[in-house]
Amino acid sequence: MQLAAHPHQPDYSPRQNDVLDSALRLLVDGGEKALTTAGVARAANCSKESLYKWFGDRDGLLSAMIAFQQSKVRTFERSGERLTADLLHVHLERFALDLLDVLSGEVSLALNRLAIGQSGPGGSKLGKLLVEHGRRQIDRRAIALIDAGKAAGLLRFEHADSAYYALYGLIVSDLHVRMLLGEPRLEDNGPQARKAIDAFLALHGSEGVSE
Repeated sequence: MQLAAHPHQPDYSPRQNDVLDSALRLLVDGGEKALTTAGVARAANCSKESLYKWFGDRDGLLSAMIAFQQSKVRTFERSGERLTADLLHVHLERFALDLLDVLSGEVSLALNRLAIGQSGPGGSKLGKLLVEHGRRQIDRRAIALIDAGKAAGLLRFEHADSAYYALYGLIVSDLHVRMLLGEPRLEDNGPQARKAIDAFLALHGSEGVSE
């Protein structure tokens, strides 16, 4: 089985994607207070009516922004062709690079810092949106990738969830926490991604794949 590319963006038009880009820049530059429908409409040169039609209320806009971000982490869905060891390695490494690029970007850091700042006994609404429309969607697609690797005889594990969390931990390590606390991002995410995938295949790769 080869893996066909997962759709790179949610089902938004180019114009809607431009609006989401504008909203994300507003959040990074001005924080939560800048993220109003009026502010987004001005920045994106569109009407507030269009914003409500496309995304609903402010929570809908935030959900769309998060979905737009998570779609930049490329994973792959099953197709009818055979998945080889080389293809699996390429897809895993691409996933690792995309994940590191997104998590270390200004937008992700701004969203996560905002969610942490809102957290309390009842949790953060933004935090829940980040989990539901961001992390869980990435998790679901990445688990489909490693399940396909197992079905092709290239990976070995008992539980896909446990194997995926090992993969995620090897890729991200404590980098995201350190960046949230103000440390600079890595100059090049490539070595970290390659090291993580090599370690994951050493743990879960079938004989010949992990060598």
